[in-house]
Amino acid sequence: MLSFYRIIKFGLQDIARNAWLTVVTITILLLALFSINTLVTVRLISDNAVGAIKEKINISLYLKPDTIESEILALRDRLASSDKIKSVVYVSKQSALDNFREKYQNNQQILAALKELGRNPLSPSLTIIPEDFSQSNLLINELKMLDSPIIESRDFSDNTVILNRINSITKRVNEIGLFIIAIFIITSLLVVYNAIRVAIYTHRQEIEIMRLVGASNYFIYLPYLFSAFIYALLSVLIVIAVFYPLLSLLQPYLEVFFMGYNVNILSYFVDNFGLIFGAQFLVVLVINEVASLFAVRRYARV
Repeated sequence: MLSFYRIIKFGLQDIARNAWLTVVTITILLLALFSINTLVTVRLISDNAVGAIKEKINISLYLKPDTIESEILALRDRLASSDKIKSVVYVSKQSALDNFREKYQNNQQILAALKELGRNPLSPSLTIIPEDFSQSNLLINELKMLDSPIIESRDFSDNTVILNRINSITKRVNEIGLFIIAIFIITSLLVVYNAIRVAIYTHRQEIEIMRLVGASNYFIYLPYLFSAFIYALLSVLIVIAVFYPLLSLLQPYLEVFFMGYNVNILSYFVDNFGLIFGAQFLVVLVINEVASLFAVRRYARV
């Protein structure tokens, strides 16, 4: 217990005596961790954006205005039996008119023009939601071949371009982010290595005395490895203290952007707190300990 106490004491003394170097080391580790968490956040936002667009993907079949409802329902049930279709929603002429009026409720010119017609110009429709987005092209081809006398027109809105663009941007951000993280990891290794080297140089006379009185490598090395542990712990705690307030500021903007969808980045980080920051602490700890071990094995041989 006495040796353990002295190891912790010497480790904390090294950190205090080289305060500016400690600040620089923790700052580099903070930048690396902040880059990692930013990359995770961008990935989550991208996944939610893709999910939101996929939920909006639908195919509409516009039917002839004079079609009787029983024929429409029969076609709906026929389509719903397909394994490529998640659901089919029947929108009547009146529902289509109500939706149109609600959509343009602030545009009096359009509403006035609609009133001038004196009739409902909209057609009933069937809105088809694919079961699997990856099979939507196959579904569209099948619907193009669908032969029904009550179908007046088809609307195959293609959201593939938007999704591909989001995926492309996300891929590019991930590549840049991984490159930046790699630079920070290499920099962290060098900075921690240098910090331990400076600490050893500062205590070179004490290390020499320890050697003369028979101190083991275990007792000489561990204070510096403990310093590396403190660097990792402080950097993770600080990034937690900084990142969560930033997420709290970002969340209201995401809720507005993804209005109508359950997108909560802050909740994700809270629910997966142990997994996210535990893994980051372990990674930073391994990096620090490896750099420290190389430094002490090379420079602590007094």
